[in-house]
Amino acid sequence: MSRVAAIDCGTNSIRLLVADIAPGRSGGEPGNDGAGPKLVELTRRMEIVRLGAGVDRTGALAPEALERTFAALRDYAAEIERLGATRVRMVATSATRDASNRAELVDGVRAILGVDPEVITGDEEAALSFAGAAAELPDAATPILVADIGGGSTELVLGDRSGVLAARSVNIGCVRMAERHLRADPPDPAEAAAIVADVQAALDLAEEVVPLRRAATLVGVAGTVTTVAALAAGLPEYDSERIHLLSTPADAVVEVTGKLLAMTHAERAALPVMHPGRVDVIAAGALVLRTLVERVGLPAVIASERDILDGIAFSLAR
Repeated sequence: MSRVAAIDCGTNSIRLLVADIAPGRSGGEPGNDGAGPKLVELTRRMEIVRLGAGVDRTGALAPEALERTFAALRDYAAEIERLGATRVRMVATSATRDASNRAELVDGVRAILGVDPEVITGDEEAALSFAGAAAELPDAATPILVADIGGGSTELVLGDRSGVLAARSVNIGCVRMAERHLRADPPDPAEAAAIVADVQAALDLAEEVVPLRRAATLVGVAGTVTTVAALAAGLPEYDSERIHLLSTPADAVVEVTGKLLAMTHAERAALPVMHPGRVDVIAAGALVLRTLVERVGLPAVIASERDILDGIAFSLAR
């Protein structure tokens, strides 16, 4: 049994998972045949730090965004020490890949955690997301398409019991789309149409590598998908246990997206399942999800609370 700490530093949030990992019976990969490593969660935390605020426009990480991220990391470092994790891995994704001053993030992380963050590629991000999401879907029809809708990018990865078959990262995250297109409150139809056009173009690029319509099961991970699932289910509060592996019909995704686009910022903020850090970007994220669901053509999307964090943790057990 290994006690590990995984940190995912994205465009919108920074998240921590500390877990015990038991090795598999035969060194298998998580989720392939039940023989892979098993994860026992000790703590899972998330802070909205909006590290990628303005990166699409300026190409650089803002000083205030870096400080928000470092403040969260100091808290995480104390938790990691308290729980006695022996191996730590932090990955940084879309916003950091795009930033001209990412060395500032690397230096700050090294000072706080004692390890360097790994600025991973979109393909690496996709593979980690698939490993985490697929681990608890042993009976799902294959191929499985995992969609990780983040703040700066969306990772699309098609795989089966043997692992990843094809993957592509495209720059259509909820923060990027909201910053690029949303101005009115509520968003006007032209703004929504501009997001859809960007998403369609990005999915065209993805389909050059990933045959999206071959998927037999669609799984969505990260806050956009889980929030839409919670809204579609009419939950009185955000409940990760009820949301995990919840199947949301495609027409419900369309309905929820329409309602979010018709709401003002204040109305979205009043929704009981809405995290305050998602209020200004959830409509853009829902449009990404809706457009993807329509493109794939499956009757439902499964929301998973297991994602890249779990994949990072599994990678530390090897």
